[in-house]
Amino acid sequence: MLGSFTIFAMVVFVLLCSLGIMANGFIVVVLGREWVRCHRLSPCDMILISLGAARFCLQWVGMVHNFYYFLDYLRYSKEPARQYFGIYWDFLNTATFWFATWLSVLFCVKIANFTHPIFLWLKWRVKELVPWFLLASLLMSSIFTMLFFAGNNILFQALLQGTFLGNITLYGFTRKLEIYYFLPLKLITVSIPFSLFVVAIVLLISSLWRHSWRMRHRASSAQDPRTQAHTRALKSLVSFLVLYAFSFTSFVIDSASSDFESAWYWLWQIVIYLCTSVHPFILIFSNSQLGAALMKLLLLLKKRWASSPT
Repeated sequence: MLGSFTIFAMVVFVLLCSLGIMANGFIVVVLGREWVRCHRLSPCDMILISLGAARFCLQWVGMVHNFYYFLDYLRYSKEPARQYFGIYWDFLNTATFWFATWLSVLFCVKIANFTHPIFLWLKWRVKELVPWFLLASLLMSSIFTMLFFAGNNILFQALLQGTFLGNITLYGFTRKLEIYYFLPLKLITVSIPFSLFVVAIVLLISSLWRHSWRMRHRASSAQDPRTQAHTRALKSLVSFLVLYAFSFTSFVIDSASSDFESAWYWLWQIVIYLCTSVHPFILIFSNSQLGAALMKLLLLLKKRWASSPT
């Protein structure tokens, strides 16, 4: 019998993921249509459509996996479905971290004002480098996914055969594998892109802050359009940093914990998927093309609603 708090958390989780799926799907559809129409995408749009597609698939996989796991744990733990879900989730989650990192790097290279030779070289070659960044992300995600699959396969085979090291129990074997194999692997998987992300965002925020401070002192009014634009950009970047750091922290804590049958399971899933559900809306409202497409869609829906018979 599920408690009222568990049911409430499950409903919130489904609503949150549904909003994220719609937002990420909207990004993919709008930019995909632009790709078909123009046969090319800007470097920023390449990363956005890749990030949106990865998050869209990740949230579907996450919803199906969580309900299968929570409602039928015994069957889930004894069937190969656990490994299959792990393959998709590990690949998509790693790719999502990398795509978000390249988005921050691109923003930093295009917007920040630094005179270091490496930075100037990146600014000059970024259009050519972005497709290679995306391909490298897919390659690294595939490599880490295979390493995760190897560990999951060892655990699954040991579970089926009932053979563990010495007199160790299933729980002890799982905990040892989690602590000495999965946890270090997960930390390496997300720490590398997270470190690059933080460096890029901090450099960009620092550059924008200095530029905004100079403009504020030169402008005749604090309502100067350029000053307001930089202020909005700073708020968007800070929110991006907070959400990404929140996602990274929740992933690390989730990797280090094995208490999945707690009453707080669904609340924790809400925390894990918060970034992938909220950040797409920030991207839509901060991107002129996506924002304009959303306004057109809302106006169209409003007209159809008004013209429909009551």
